[in-house]
Amino acid sequence: MARFDPRGKANRALLVGVPGYDFKQPEHPFGVSGDLQAIDHNLAGLEQALRAGGVFAEGGITVTRPGTVDEFDQHLDTAVDAAEGLLLLYFSGHGAVPSTGDELWLLMRRATIVPGTESVFRGAVPWKSVLTVLSRAKAERVVVILDCCYAGNASAAWDALGTAQRQRTSLLMSVQANNRIDAGAGDGPTPFTAQLVRLLQEGEVGFDDLADRLRAHMSAHHTTLREPPEPWEPQSRSATSGADVLLAAPPGPPPPQPPPVPFAEPDKTGGRQPSPQSAGAAGGLRPPDRRPGRLLPLTGRRRLAAFIGVPAALVGLVATCLAVLDGDGAPCKPPIELRLLTDPDLEPTLRKAAEAYLMSDANRTGDGCRGSGITIYSAGAAATVAAFNRQSDPWQRPTGDDNNPQRDIGPQPDIWIPASFASVDRARLTSAERTYVTLEADPEPFAYSPVVLAVPQNLAAEPAAERVGSLAALTEAIRNRDATAEVRRTDPENTDAGLLATIGLYGGGTGGQDPASSEHGVAQAGPPSRTGAELLCTLPDDGAVDKRTTALVPEFLLKTAVGCDSATRTGRMAEYPVDVPGLSPTFVRARWRGADRDKAARDGAVERFRTWLTGKGGKATPGSAPSGGLAVFGQDGFRSGSGGHRPLGGTDFGALADPGLLPGPALPASMTEALKRYREANGPGRVLFLLDSSGSMGGLWEGPGGAPGIIAQSLAGLGGQDEYGVWGVASDPGSPRPYGEVLPFGKHERDQAQRTVTASAQIKDLEANPYKALVAALEFMVQRGTDFHRPQLIVYITDDEDNNRLTEDGRLNGLLASAREGKVPVVMASLDSGGCDKGKPDAAISEASGGRCLDTKGDLVARLRDEVARTGTGDEG
Repeated sequence: MARFDPRGKANRALLVGVPGYDFKQPEHPFGVSGDLQAIDHNLAGLEQALRAGGVFAEGGITVTRPGTVDEFDQHLDTAVDAAEGLLLLYFSGHGAVPSTGDELWLLMRRATIVPGTESVFRGAVPWKSVLTVLSRAKAERVVVILDCCYAGNASAAWDALGTAQRQRTSLLMSVQANNRIDAGAGDGPTPFTAQLVRLLQEGEVGFDDLADRLRAHMSAHHTTLREPPEPWEPQSRSATSGADVLLAAPPGPPPPQPPPVPFAEPDKTGGRQPSPQSAGAAGGLRPPDRRPGRLLPLTGRRRLAAFIGVPAALVGLVATCLAVLDGDGAPCKPPIELRLLTDPDLEPTLRKAAEAYLMSDANRTGDGCRGSGITIYSAGAAATVAAFNRQSDPWQRPTGDDNNPQRDIGPQPDIWIPASFASVDRARLTSAERTYVTLEADPEPFAYSPVVLAVPQNLAAEPAAERVGSLAALTEAIRNRDATAEVRRTDPENTDAGLLATIGLYGGGTGGQDPASSEHGVAQAGPPSRTGAELLCTLPDDGAVDKRTTALVPEFLLKTAVGCDSATRTGRMAEYPVDVPGLSPTFVRARWRGADRDKAARDGAVERFRTWLTGKGGKATPGSAPSGGLAVFGQDGFRSGSGGHRPLGGTDFGALADPGLLPGPALPASMTEALKRYREANGPGRVLFLLDSSGSMGGLWEGPGGAPGIIAQSLAGLGGQDEYGVWGVASDPGSPRPYGEVLPFGKHERDQAQRTVTASAQIKDLEANPYKALVAALEFMVQRGTDFHRPQLIVYITDDEDNNRLTEDGRLNGLLASAREGKVPVVMASLDSGGCDKGKPDAAISEASGGRCLDTKGDLVARLRDEVARTGTGDEG
């Protein structure tokens, strides 16, 4: 493996330790659990090892024991500004996570813990903010080592980093997520740092080898603070560039090893119990006994692959480093963690429900402790159905970059709540293929929301009777009131609501409407919005558009999608198409083969949440006010799942309390057929990829997260009838073409095309000219026609290093005019976290062309795959 060697560069190491705390229990009720004497030994030993390691010069190591957040920030800013080669950050002290989230906080000397609130820590640094500061470092590589309680919780924020930051940032965590660990006896370093120092002193070592050897040693010789104890397993995230980073290469023979750190003798159960004075310096908790579908034997970088893509949405974790105090103040065991996957339109409401459940009596054990926590996350509805149906094996064991639900969807869920009852049958495998998941759905939905026309009040019909009818009749009436009226629908690939609306647009499942004509009727500049809330909150960006545009969205969004950042949107009334199926959220238990170590406890936790959320099968007592989860859904504007779909709450948000007989859930076949017709509506697509191959892209090139790898992954959305090609953008100043051909434009067999891109794309020691390349690309695509039967797309992947060539001599205005005239959407995929900021060239080009701007502040890879898939025919499913 290639290795980045920082020796001789301007390297900086910032060693942060907090051995003493001003506020401690029991003297201070909001204090931490105690001082951590071992940390002074950590700092001394690590500083000595790094000084002898040959990487950091005499003045390149800073040791600090910050008392306040400001002191920490000042030292971090100084290190970030000074490092040019390797920047290493080490932290040892109390770590904590809040009671209603999973974010790691690093506690400084004057920290206090305030129970009962969502943001519970004062005098502490949120880990996400540390990553944000590190992202602006000039250093070629960044390495972070955390020796603290809940260190593993840092992984979620790393997973959410943009591509460019994951390319150069490596993270070593002393323990698995949500675990507390032993700090040692105080007369030597903590167990983790003691072994870290030994390995750095033994000889030349890189990050990946260091992480693997630490994991092997700690899991074999130490246990976490659990009852019963379990192996202590440090976690790591290696930079995705594919190159390791050298951390130490001490000259000469290794120095004598320090004496081993003492730990307690095994107890009768075979675990080791920490001494009272040693508990809690550095920690994290593996989700109780197992995570769904996790393969325990995985080691090293195979283990990393099994964790990539875990969303940062955990609800209900424990709050302190030593013990969780709950109820009457007695210590509680960490609660079991459940994972809940849902439709993007439902995620905000389910997040509210989970938070309510977390604090409810229904989630309390007999001794007052919390029974479970819940991870809430969402993913594209079509991709989720396909993952359950055909990809349950790689969901457990990812085998490549093309097919990796752990990355694209998230971890394997215990609970799935699709927005349509029909999606359950669509997700079940009907062939004789082997499946690794069993879906057990409730017999009926627990809530309901019709898909309605959210009509601006100035265009809405007044009599209730005129607000109910076929979709065609209602939309015709709206256009009769205003000839400029528009109708928009969300992305059918991303939400069930968008697909249900598409069934109505195509003739209510009868197949009577031509898909291309139907799509033309709801066409808009740029791609469709991903969710109903996004659609309703994007319209106010232009007041005139907002007042003339009707949105096909779930009824409940008329109540919840009003807190838009840009402006207050126009008031809307619901009109009810009788030929558009409604949303029917359904509780589904997902069981994974081989994931049964804690079956009884997990089944009990799932059942308690199901009972609370659905009202024991989704039925409320007639005439009674909804309670539990149904009350939360009622507050958000949902209706009952059966029995006439009565409102669970009020209807004072533009809805009709009784619009008559509402349509039921869709049929699975209707949803499958509508998705197929949508993908084929405009025929095969054309996509031209522009790949910045200039010298500045060297650090953003290797591995699946590199620029060629991103393109290879995006090809999954293209089928055998689509046409596409790849240009490498880098050329000599006098060259007649500003690009070189990496993949010829035309039809391709996908696997071969992916191999060609990754093998043929090469960095050149030249500059890119994005202006000339984009002009050439627009001319190339315009020559091939722009009628709506052949959707087209240009994708430009770049680090923005040569964007000055877009703006010099007034070029940008001319390029924007060409983009508007050409009518070929351009996706600017910036590997810079600020590439799509307002006023930047990338944002202007994508907006002018009707495309989308993507940067690393979001999930660039997943969003780009979606954009390409929307243009191409892709796979049926």
